[in-house]
Amino acid sequence: MPLDRDRFRSALGRFASGVTVLTMRDADGKDHGMTATAFSSLSLDPPLVLVCVDRSASMAGPLEGATHLAVNLLAHGQEDISRRFAEKDVDRFAGVEVVRGIGEVPLIDGAIAHLECRIHARHPGGDHVIVVGEVLDARAHEGEPLIYHRGRYGRVVA
Repeated sequence: MPLDRDRFRSALGRFASGVTVLTMRDADGKDHGMTATAFSSLSLDPPLVLVCVDRSASMAGPLEGATHLAVNLLAHGQEDISRRFAEKDVDRFAGVEVVRGIGEVPLIDGAIAHLECRIHARHPGGDHVIVVGEVLDARAHEGEPLIYHRGRYGRVVA
């Protein structure tokens, strides 16, 4: 018998994760971004990370032709940015301070880390595409991470 989708989703919701915003600039100079929790380190040598993007996400199409991608690890207190980049039909970058990274990718101000990547590979993964990024530059900043668990935002308690 196939696994019930709601039970699967409920079980996965028990996994606490950090919150990232993926950002890129397309060939026409337009910025794209989306909130993503499906992010992981992949390799130290070479330095690789992976992100999983739903094929129906607004960023999926532009990402197909992209050469560079940034992973912005959000800080506690940036829940509003996470929510904005998860919304549909809004100007996700309106009022968000960014600086430009490698390949002109937008780097979100206030994030606790920025990973600037060249897209290394893309792989099909069910209803998602797995994007592997070769990390060309990484910057860590002070602050606590924004955490997502069971449909709610939180913080690390030490």
